[in-house]
Amino acid sequence: NKEFLKISKKKRQQKPWETLIISENLTWDQFSKVNFYLHELSGAKPVLSVARSYPFKENYTHLLGYVAQASQNDLLNNENIKNKHVPGLRVGKSGLEKTFENDLIGTNSVQRYEVNAYGKRINQIDFQEGKKGKIIKLTVDTEVQKFCNELLADKAGSISVMDIYTGEIIAMHSSPSFDPNLFLYGISIDEWKSITENPLKPLINKTLSGLYSPGSTIKPIVALSALENNVISPNFKVNCTGKTEMYGQTYHCWKKKGHGVVDLRNAIKQSCDSYFYEMSRRLGVDRLNITATNFGLGNKVLGNLYMEEKKGLIPSTKWKKDHFGKGWVLGETLITGIGQGYIQTTPLQLCLMIAQLANGGFKIFPRITVDGSQESLEKIKYKMAQSLNDSEKDDSSIIKKTAEEFFNQDEKKYTKLFKNQENVKFVLDAIFASTNEWRGTSYKSRIEDPKYQFAGKTGTAQVKRITELQRELDLDTSQIPYEDRDHAWYIAFAPYKNPRYAFSVFVEHGGSGSSVAAPLAKKLIKKVIDRHEGREKIRKSNLIEI
Repeated sequence: NKEFLKISKKKRQQKPWETLIISENLTWDQFSKVNFYLHELSGAKPVLSVARSYPFKENYTHLLGYVAQASQNDLLNNENIKNKHVPGLRVGKSGLEKTFENDLIGTNSVQRYEVNAYGKRINQIDFQEGKKGKIIKLTVDTEVQKFCNELLADKAGSISVMDIYTGEIIAMHSSPSFDPNLFLYGISIDEWKSITENPLKPLINKTLSGLYSPGSTIKPIVALSALENNVISPNFKVNCTGKTEMYGQTYHCWKKKGHGVVDLRNAIKQSCDSYFYEMSRRLGVDRLNITATNFGLGNKVLGNLYMEEKKGLIPSTKWKKDHFGKGWVLGETLITGIGQGYIQTTPLQLCLMIAQLANGGFKIFPRITVDGSQESLEKIKYKMAQSLNDSEKDDSSIIKKTAEEFFNQDEKKYTKLFKNQENVKFVLDAIFASTNEWRGTSYKSRIEDPKYQFAGKTGTAQVKRITELQRELDLDTSQIPYEDRDHAWYIAFAPYKNPRYAFSVFVEHGGSGSSVAAPLAKKLIKKVIDRHEGREKIRKSNLIEI
């Protein structure tokens, strides 16, 4: 019997006086049966103990992480685990469980016995009461988190929801997920295989570790950068014929026959690629890099909270020279301007980007835990207003500041990220048009009720270059192999009047942002706003309590 051999091996590896765990996680029936026959089981002792349980199963997996038996690596790399180790100890393996391991671990009760040469206990010498680990509160709304899981059922993707002022993460879900309870007592080979061999990759936290081309969701930042650098004015027009020729290369617009003559507002509203090719050609990749970095792209959003979080990449001429030893070429600027090429972002970064646009263009500090350092909404808004007043007195151009300067500033100053706030307002109005005006790319997903009315930008990111033949065939998404399909994006903020929440919805290989991601966002936004009042009460009580 495999199980018996496993127990024998475990016994040989332990000291004779150490407790040997024969079986864990018994049902009540099994536990009762052991107790009933205890007189025949010499040396056996059934024990009731505290164990980790995940009641929300797959809903919180990537956000919380999971615990499992302490491995040799855990003991070598963490002195605290080593000192507190007892047979059967469970420790954090990923996510917040791993980050806050030292706070959550607590200490076990310790009983010391005098034993004879055979390991038989003679008498008890000492008993020390164990201590419970810390309780860590999260900013996440469980109902919204569960709803995100439902929305992404059978899809690979990610949903993020963030408060645009406090930076609180309301939901952060990666799909597909798995039940972390499977890891508590050693996962079976079959269950492990079903997780690791799933082509939708459930083990990857796509919200933080997934790096993707942002597609057209980058366009609001490209537009803002061009306005801030006085490269174009909102009245600047381009005639879109469906393609742009440059140095023997053809750059296509998503609309085959073109959009005709468009100005900046219409270019954002209809997501015209030809306009953005021309605008980014004039802007240049280095100036775009500064604006994008200031708004949260190319940097970790939650700092060191998640070991698996990736920085992403906002390219620049220096970056290419350093990494490839080659100079930057103009064609690369053009495709960067529509969110393709080298540029790589995480879904959470795009959520932060739209949050910082929606709050009027101020830097915020994303958080997922509730502790003593959070500030009230009123105080944050006051600091933002103060930042605006201070900068009006000191007219030094913000655009010249490097990304490093921004991230090294006093963390409690909600710094403005723009030179002229009118530029931010213009971009927000164009995003509104993209959802709420006819011909806007997400017009079909709009909500007219002001309570739920939102503004958002679609994105469809190419996974591989489209050949001329494929362009001619104009295939439906279902006719394209799964791994060759475009990624679908939607970023939004709501409600449009007095916004409070930012959203990022991503469906891996989902097809188009307008037909796949935007309808999911519409349902999500309604849910988040319906639960707003209850969440506010809890948030305020947390502030008072602390």
